[in-house]
Amino acid sequence: MAVSSGEGKATPDRHMASRRAGEQGLLFDTQVSVPPEDVGYRGPTACAAAGITYRQLDYWARTKLVEPSVRAAHGSGSQRLYSFRDILVLKVVKRLLDTGVSLQQIRTAVTHLRDRGVEDLARITLMSDGVSVYECTSADEVVDLLQGGQGVFGIALGRVWQEVEGSLAELPGERAAADPTEHPHDELADRRRARRTG
Repeated sequence: MAVSSGEGKATPDRHMASRRAGEQGLLFDTQVSVPPEDVGYRGPTACAAAGITYRQLDYWARTKLVEPSVRAAHGSGSQRLYSFRDILVLKVVKRLLDTGVSLQQIRTAVTHLRDRGVEDLARITLMSDGVSVYECTSADEVVDLLQGGQGVFGIALGRVWQEVEGSLAELPGERAAADPTEHPHDELADRRRARRTG
């Protein structure tokens, strides 16, 4: 992932564009609430919030593109639990794929995003020319990228954050077990046992 820097490139046009972008609040809105880390969302909920299919979710987990960080699947009948941050990254991956960015570039971007703190994610705008993905943390960097002819589209993670937050407000979440070896109650397994002992 390329990281652009706007140091030492100040021009009157850039300052004007930067001020307008700041006034509009389109790219760098940092008013977000950090969700609890022990709350997770099952696969179907993660799919609904990220706008992806279950097949994509499963493939991305198996290929380690985006793995569930709250709880991984432990055999048949266990449920993966995705954190808010995981779902945010899933939605970003979907948007990058939809715009034609290669899976290799997306993997690089996802690795870079994993290294960031949760609150940092809301302050990032990802820009791309369809080939490379650039991280911008200020309106100045966005303007520099656009003036250089590199940016074709941008994804403001603060906005994606708000979209995911709105989607998850209406969808069920669950707390992860305090003991990692403890598995949540599995109703399907209970029914199977009852049928066998029947």
